Amino acid sequence: MKDTIVVAGSLAQRPFTGGHAWQFLQYLLGFRRIGWDVLFLDRLEPEMCSDGAGNPCRVEDSVNLAYFTHVLEGFGLGEHYSLGYDRGRQTFGLSRARALERVRSSALLINIMGFLDDDEIMAAAPRRAFLDTDPGFGQMWQDLGLASLFQGHDDYITIAENIGRPGCAIPTLGLPWVTTCQPVLLEEWRRTEPADSGHWITGIGAWRGAYDPVEYNGTRYGLRVHEFRKFATLPQRTQLSFQLALEIDDADASDRALLESGGWCRIDPRVVTRDPWRYRRYLHESRAEIMIAKGMYVQTGSGWFSERSMCYLAASRPVLAQDTGITRLYPTGAGLLTFSTLDQAVDAVHSLNADYDRHARAARAIAEEYFDSDRVLPRLLSSLAVA
Repeated sequence: MKDTIVVAGSLAQRPFTGGHAWQFLQYLLGFRRIGWDVLFLDRLEPEMCSDGAGNPCRVEDSVNLAYFTHVLEGFGLGEHYSLGYDRGRQTFGLSRARALERVRSSALLINIMGFLDDDEIMAAAPRRAFLDTDPGFGQMWQDLGLASLFQGHDDYITIAENIGRPGCAIPTLGLPWVTTCQPVLLEEWRRTEPADSGHWITGIGAWRGAYDPVEYNGTRYGLRVHEFRKFATLPQRTQLSFQLALEIDDADASDRALLESGGWCRIDPRVVTRDPWRYRRYLHESRAEIMIAKGMYVQTGSGWFSERSMCYLAASRPVLAQDTGITRLYPTGAGLLTFSTLDQAVDAVHSLNADYDRHARAARAIAEEYFDSDRVLPRLLSSLAVA
């Protein structure tokens, strides 16, 4: 009986990024909750590793391995992973032979952003699904002949829920995309009363991230930095407290000064999002989230919505979200407030502040109705005709 779902992703390469870890945990724990056995596949090589002080080291001695095992074992997944190293010839967790056996008997392998590129494991999977969590970039790269992420898969899943619809500029490449939002395991995000919230409206993210802007069909599709600059004066305009757990390079001195002059308080994300538990605590200690998206997601009208925002909602924390086309998908105006301009963002903040309790209740209700893993994952499997 094929009762296993395999998830492949890049947890070990990014230690001390608790939000990134939750992206995988929600799938693994969510599938397990609805009755599936799960297996997580990852890889790690010495050039990816650090001893914690920025020095290269052996995989066995790395903070990468320590973090990886700490996270998975901390969520009861200690018997459900195989971490390959030495170019996949050796593993931590399940042996390669056992992992291959599990993959061969699986119902589905979900390859997040095509991270798994092990030909033997890919060939062993009866069914391989690419899960696109950074929509627009891969599709445009492939259409421009710059990269080919999607080959070798049988199914194509994206969180760009507007793809293929009028008004969405992401090329479909002729592929039969299955759309989904990301799942949130509600039992991991306790519902707390508004009185427990802090006074900060918070945001978490990277100023630039790993990609460069993309020139496509005469348009330059940008990054978060290009959108954030439009809202740099939001704290000044609202006279409220905004805090960013922001990864921003020292080379971006002018942007750092822009944020400081605009009234943003910046903190080190390595402290408050160091692991999944501290990340979750930071969200619970927030009053609300301010979510400003990458230009790619906004300009394409993708319908992209951050799994982080879904976690804020599940924690009864309202979300102030830049509109990426999500107004076509989800109810907005209570709990989830959208904006496209600075003036609209100011109005959304004032609306939130005027009736916070109502917005906090609505936030949790939206999470329960739309993002609960008990709803999202069965719907995804049904769309893929996986029984």
